[in-house]
Amino acid sequence: MIDFIYEVPTKIYFGKDQMGHLGEEIAKFGKKVLITYGGGSVKKIGLFDKIVAELKKYDLEIFEMGGIEPNPRIGSVRKGAQICKDEGIDVILAVGGGSTIDCSKWISAGACVDFDPWEFFVTEAMPEKAVPLVTVLTMAATGSEMNGGGVISNPETNEKLACISPFVKPKVSFLNPELTYTVSRFQTAAGSADILSHLIETYFNPGDSMYMLDSSMEAFMKTVIKYAPVALENPEDYEARANIMWAASWAINGFTRTCQVGGWSCHPMEHELSAFYDITHGLGLAILTPSWLRFCLDEGTLDRYVKFGVNVWGVDPGLPPMEIAEKGIEKTAEFLFETLGLDSSLTAIGIDDTHFAEMANKACKGKFINGYKQFTPADVEKIYRMSL
Repeated sequence: MIDFIYEVPTKIYFGKDQMGHLGEEIAKFGKKVLITYGGGSVKKIGLFDKIVAELKKYDLEIFEMGGIEPNPRIGSVRKGAQICKDEGIDVILAVGGGSTIDCSKWISAGACVDFDPWEFFVTEAMPEKAVPLVTVLTMAATGSEMNGGGVISNPETNEKLACISPFVKPKVSFLNPELTYTVSRFQTAAGSADILSHLIETYFNPGDSMYMLDSSMEAFMKTVIKYAPVALENPEDYEARANIMWAASWAINGFTRTCQVGGWSCHPMEHELSAFYDITHGLGLAILTPSWLRFCLDEGTLDRYVKFGVNVWGVDPGLPPMEIAEKGIEKTAEFLFETLGLDSSLTAIGIDDTHFAEMANKACKGKFINGYKQFTPADVEKIYRMSL
């Protein structure tokens, strides 16, 4: 086990009746507020008006920027950063899911520099400050409401890249499970797959772990496995939505990775799918994950798969180890494709092998990915083909 430093400075307001604190928290950062959101559902469900009413109690000056895309574009980051500069914005309020929050993070950083925000993703330029960010979460999936990471797409270059900085971590996040009641069945399923993938990528780690962390990750995974089907069956089940929402935050706020040494490999592979085909991130992860698990399974990694099969999926511990491992993978696939109802192959969503070699090379940055195993472009291309 390695030494680590852990800090999550984000203040969380969790529950049904916390919106009354929104104005007071925003007012701590200044008077001018930029509200960011996506396609407009926040207005259709009346959430936007409720937020504006809370902010007006504190005489805050409100600006807005809608239209942030799923798989948010660098163009939206540039637009928001310019608004912040032109209007002297004091604080950004992101209302939405991971895409809106990710975009708003890099708006907050881009507003404080005199160069193109895309430089954060393709050079060694890093933020030294950022406009304070507050979030109101409307979809449980990415965990962006409680971490410093963000993923942005550049359609001009077919790139989808991640960047991490402590300066863009939300200062305050409001998590009301009721706001996820209107999330569609598909997006609930895809979001659940995303949460599960965050945990699997960390659980299958090449270094030593801790019993406490392993047990926590197993519990988080079992939470998704238990409550995602409940939310699909009854979208307004508060207990199910609350458990999924809180599991999403803790899956990727740094807690589970505090003594992990390996990077992620399934996510970079999926980012290429999203960059080239603009698919839903959680769906891409769902399709790739069983193939990724099968590719990484061998005698050297078997013990971790046995723990996964027994502790997460309840596979009979008396079975031969390799059979336990294979059953764990099978149960993962069954959950993603049968229980959640997500498409099970790239072919099913209209993706063929046309760009596999280029995507594999980009995922490995021309060399390799140091994940659970070290992947070469040839390895990544093989996993893509296994997922057709």
